[in-house]
Amino acid sequence: MRLTQNSHSKLHTSISTDSYGFYDVRQQKTNRTIGQKRQPLYIMLLVSLILLGAIGTRLAVLQLWQGHIYRDKAENNRIRIVPKPPVRGNIFDRKGRVLASTRLTHAAYLWPIVVKQPDWPKNLKYLSQLLSIPEESIQSRIEQAGYNSPTLIRIARSLNPAQITALEEFKTELNGLEVDIETVRDYPNKAMGAHVLGYTGELNAEELKKRQAEGYRLGDIVGKMGVEKAYEQQLRGEWGGIQLEVDGAGKVMKVLGQKVGQPGKDVTLTLDLDAQRAAEAALGDRKGAIVAINPQTGGVLAMVSNPSFDPNVFSSQITPKIWKQVQSKGNPFVNRALRGFPPASTFKLVTATAGMESGKYPPNTILNTFAYLNVGGTAFGEWNRAGFGPMGYVRALAWSSNTFHGQIGRGVGGPTLIKWARLYGFGKATGIELDEEAPGLIADDAWKRKNYNWEWTDGDTVNMSIGQGFTQASPLQVAVMFAVPANGGYRVKPHFFDNNQDTNKWRTSLHLKPTTIKTLREGLRAVVAEGTGKALNVPNLPPVGGKSGTAEAPPGESHTWFGGFAPFDNPTIVVVAFGEHTGGGGGSTAGPMVKQVMEAYFKNNKR
Repeated sequence: MRLTQNSHSKLHTSISTDSYGFYDVRQQKTNRTIGQKRQPLYIMLLVSLILLGAIGTRLAVLQLWQGHIYRDKAENNRIRIVPKPPVRGNIFDRKGRVLASTRLTHAAYLWPIVVKQPDWPKNLKYLSQLLSIPEESIQSRIEQAGYNSPTLIRIARSLNPAQITALEEFKTELNGLEVDIETVRDYPNKAMGAHVLGYTGELNAEELKKRQAEGYRLGDIVGKMGVEKAYEQQLRGEWGGIQLEVDGAGKVMKVLGQKVGQPGKDVTLTLDLDAQRAAEAALGDRKGAIVAINPQTGGVLAMVSNPSFDPNVFSSQITPKIWKQVQSKGNPFVNRALRGFPPASTFKLVTATAGMESGKYPPNTILNTFAYLNVGGTAFGEWNRAGFGPMGYVRALAWSSNTFHGQIGRGVGGPTLIKWARLYGFGKATGIELDEEAPGLIADDAWKRKNYNWEWTDGDTVNMSIGQGFTQASPLQVAVMFAVPANGGYRVKPHFFDNNQDTNKWRTSLHLKPTTIKTLREGLRAVVAEGTGKALNVPNLPPVGGKSGTAEAPPGESHTWFGGFAPFDNPTIVVVAFGEHTGGGGGSTAGPMVKQVMEAYFKNNKR
């Protein structure tokens, strides 16, 4: 039997049975051709759609997602950004006299994007010779910015006339070279106040990496030390710039826009230029430091350290020769006003305070003095090698008796003496704005066990009571100490900047007994009137109170100290002079330095 589909079927099928009775189903070709001729068209259409979709997707990526990248590249080929660093704020002394400002100079810039890569070796060699800068230094700056950078990169500052002329001639060969005017830091008083003012310099790669989040960029000039560093945020200002359209040769076609830079804010310090100048002259070529502060507010009136440096050298390229000259002076960047040294007999103010405030040795105490004190087998000698006989606090301060104050220190004990030393501010940083400050040292039992594996002894206490042994104090800390009896019992926080001059903001009461303050002041006045500080008992100064100190510093000569305040009845200035390995006595060597500063201060600040 055979079954056949009609002619309207898509497929002709025959069904039959074989010899075993199973159905045989076979597909057979038909003459049907409708729709087959359109198949290639459909395939071409599908392929076209796929290709168009791919192209459309790529165009979308290029235009929508990556469009800004290619627009920027195109713009970089025709737009030059000429950055204009801000004018840094000025620094003034308390009377408005300029301590740091800016001046105009010329700088050399490179525009990396317009220089062909094969030209760099030749150009770098020429620029290195002309500017006296290593090729590696210039190349490093270009690599840091990128060879396709559209921004001018500064490679040299403070160009001299010969360099400017040579660079202008070379511009015809190197399209990416520009010479432009910029401002650089200027210190009209040269080395005067260098350790206070500090200096400025360009951010290095490591510093830039740390400060990019703060808005700093390649080529930024920042404060590197002193007030310049402490008040960087106020002084720096904001960058400006000019956007120029240029042709393929780098020729300027037109100015597209300009952003005006914001100058930095001016800063007025508590520093007094007259006192600063006098302190510089008083210290002279000696190694050491002089500090002057207002004992009522803590404002620093003068701060000198020697050896010193001229901060103007950092406003131009530092060559190896210049750097060697600066360093040859012997650690010129160390601010000795903020470094610790044995305070010697100036520390006897603390010892006397501890004795009276403990109640064990009241102000009317009289003690016999000797040629030496024998403590634990060690002889602590009197400086005159004979003793002064019986004496009280006033005379003991006037003549700086070691055996009197040694007995006081041993009597009150190490913990009490250490407590009062720390209350006076020793053993920790004063908090002044300069980050070069060292905390000094007030040792105790725990410190000695850790560093020497030995317990604190009475000998250590006696040594501390006369400002020797482990004790270390900076001239600034010693000035803070002298301010306590000068202002009636307050520890001041020294500072350079204060908008509102709020006295209470900078003072902490030590809650001294009135009799303690009275006795200390009488003793310090007696030092100048009849004791070791007679050098300051002169008619052209108001009455002065003070204290001398001489610290043994083997194998070198002794260190010398003198600290004083005036006018005695209502002090407006404390001056501390320190001579490192100067030899001699504190009253005879450091005393005249204090006198010279006070004379200048009172001459220019009429009482």
